[in-house]
Order: sequence, then C-alpha cells, then structure tokens
Amino acid sequence: MGRIAMIFDTRPCQLGEGPLWHPLRGQLYWFDITGNRLLTQSAEGPEEWRFAEHVSAAGWIDRDHLLIASESMLFRFNLITGMRHDLCRLESDNSATRSNDGRADPQGGFWIGTMGKNAEPGAGAIYRYFKGELRRLYPALSIPNAICFTPDGRTAQFADSATGQVMRVALDADGWPVGEPSVFLDFAGRGFDPDGAVIDSEDVLWLALWGAGSVAAYGPDGAALHAVSFDAPHTTCPAFGGPDMTTLYCTTALQGMDDAAKSAHPDAGKTFTATGVARGQAEHRVIL
Repeated sequence: MGRIAMIFDTRPCQLGEGPLWHPLRGQLYWFDITGNRLLTQSAEGPEEWRFAEHVSAAGWIDRDHLLIASESMLFRFNLITGMRHDLCRLESDNSATRSNDGRADPQGGFWIGTMGKNAEPGAGAIYRYFKGELRRLYPALSIPNAICFTPDGRTAQFADSATGQVMRVALDADGWPVGEPSVFLDFAGRGFDPDGAVIDSEDVLWLALWGAGSVAAYGPDGAALHAVSFDAPHTTCPAFGGPDMTTLYCTTALQGMDDAAKSAHPDAGKTFTATGVARGQAEHRVIL
C-alpha cells in the first residue's frame, strides 16, 4: 500500500494492547497489559493511570467513563477523577488468568477474552457483558484475540491466536451469537499469528499479525488486499481514529523479543500511526 507508519507515542509497552479511539473525547486510549497501565495522549501531553492488576481492554460509556477489563473485574472508570466502580467479576476466582482482547459490539454489548498468564492451552474464554449480564460464549480458548464486528452488526469475528484461525459467527438482533462459528482465515504454520483486529466502514478486516510486524487487510470474502508495515515485529492491535476516522493506530509489544531483536527494532513496544489507510467505524458505546 505504500503508507508510511510513524511513531504516535514513544513510551514502550511490554505488551501494548486494546487501542480505543474515544469518539466524544477525540482521543486514543490503550493499555500496557503486563505493565498494569492505561495510557493516552491529550492536549497536555502523555498521560497514564496505573492499576494494581493487569488491565487490557476498554469500551466507552460516556464522555468521562470507560468500561475497563482487568484480570479479575469489569469496572467503570472515571477519566477525570480516576475513581473506579466495579461492575462484575471476571474469573476473579482464578489467579492464573487475565483479560486480553475486547471490544464493544454495535448492540452495546462488550466482548472480552481471558487467557492464562502464561498462555496455558485452553485456559481462556470469551465472554459478553450486556446490560448487566456477563455470559460466557466460548470456553477452552488459549489466546482469544481479534474481537470485532461488521458494520451491520450481524457478524462477530474473533481468533484463538494459538490455533492461527480467525472465526466468524452470526449475531441475533440483541448481539448474541447464533449457531456455531466457522473458520474465516487460517494462518496455521505460516510463522506468525493473528492478534487484535478491527473492521472498517467498508467491511474490511484489519488484522495485526504478531511476528510479521504488520496490519493486514482482508476483504469480506477473505481475500488479502494490502498491508501496513511497522518497525516492530510484534504488532498487537489496530484501531481507527482521528477527526475523519482515517488514521490507523497500532499498538506493539516487547514481549517475546530477545536482546538481539530489541536492538534491531529499537521502536518495538511503541504505539504507531499511519494516515489515509481506510475509513474506520466509530467505536460503539457500551450500554450498562
């Protein structure tokens, strides 16, 4: 595609994840999962909040509140005061797991994956939180990722990075899955893994490829269209934002890189941006 990726934020993350463009604040938020941090860039410069446990993904509730997923809880977080209000437990009885990828769906639900802190096989699951109810949708997953939704709200997509497969499943009018998921994309044996993803306004899937240093675009039929490369091998999750939703952001990770790889890629772990790539969807509001 020929787009040039630039560094958006210079703070390196051990495991950058969960970028969210807040449509009311016009601001990007993202996480350093194992650093227990929520980060942003405001008009005043870089800002961050630190937590006592891993945090990984968020959805917006209103201008000043996010729903945040941690390793033990879903909670409402006030961006002005820094106060939190716990909403429901998330595998809080299992200290071996943490939250991972998550995103709000068009119906106002929030999907969130869990996984073993050491990526233990089958230790994780995908849940949906909707109007006060947390329901487990898919158990026995290893590294749930790529949670995203088509613009019409009729299809969800997700991955288990350990299998290399991106799945898709139909949704009913309230956003609950209907029938069994089917394989949409299969990267098994290709030397990189599907990580976070987002679907743009034209129903194109933008998928971070862990190990390939890129975000690749795939059409509704699964055809590979193009890709944006980043000088960070472990790309983790894309998000669209900016005033016209045509800026692609991408978080990256230092996790899993040895000293030689870190030396070869000094910008690994930072958050990147590429402009004019495509037009994204506005992130959906979480309905509590």
